[in-house]
Amino acid sequence: MADEQRPDVVLCDLDGVVWLAHQPIPGSVAAVARLRADGRRVLFVTNNSATRLEVQEATLARLGIPAAGDVLTSAQAAALLLQPGERALVCGAEGLVQSLERRGVEVCFDGDADAVVVGFHRTFDFDGLVRATRAVQRGARLIGTNDDATYPTPDGPIPGGGSILAAVETACGRRAQVAGKPHEPMAALVIAEVGEAGARAAVMVGDRPSTDGLFARTLGCRYAQVWSGVTPRGTAVDPLPDMEADDLAGVAEALVTGQYFRR
Repeated sequence: MADEQRPDVVLCDLDGVVWLAHQPIPGSVAAVARLRADGRRVLFVTNNSATRLEVQEATLARLGIPAAGDVLTSAQAAALLLQPGERALVCGAEGLVQSLERRGVEVCFDGDADAVVVGFHRTFDFDGLVRATRAVQRGARLIGTNDDATYPTPDGPIPGGGSILAAVETACGRRAQVAGKPHEPMAALVIAEVGEAGARAAVMVGDRPSTDGLFARTLGCRYAQVWSGVTPRGTAVDPLPDMEADDLAGVAEALVTGQYFRR
């Protein structure tokens, strides 16, 4: 690969690329080690807002992937949309609460708020929908950590944070500002970590073109499509990826051995 094509930063989705429901995809652990040994920085850019940051880092470490300081989440991106001292009603899990509190945002679960922030959580119910809807109707901004309709698991996709957000949007009649991939707040989080030039020169590795592929376009970088997650091989992919591989191991093989991008 010519030097001008070499991405020194590899942005990896987690679900569907590194693991499925925290079960490692074969070859992914070795692939990360291989990319790092080749002098590349690997960052994990995930729309998972539910899990606390240190838990995600520790889970990667247990698999053999040191990740302290290398995980960027949609919860962190959503927190950047609020100012310290503002009040947020959380319709989400503890990872979202953590990111908001680290930002200096006052977290609540009922009543009036400056914003309602919605993310994936397994305890979503009708009462939670009512609380979120009422807060928005009384003037709160509506923010979603992500709009992914589904979430990949070893047993197949399950409803994702976008499905929960869609329920809140429908109930309150408002469209949310979405923080995670492929939207600008997550791009700003990546740029803050690697700089504008580093982000443009990176490659985004993902399994969902509507999220990861479009996020690569938001950043202005290249996109590597893998078939280890929610998108079956043979699916028409838009945007067109710059590289395709079975999995992260295939991407690492191509990058380390100097294979060119499609365009």
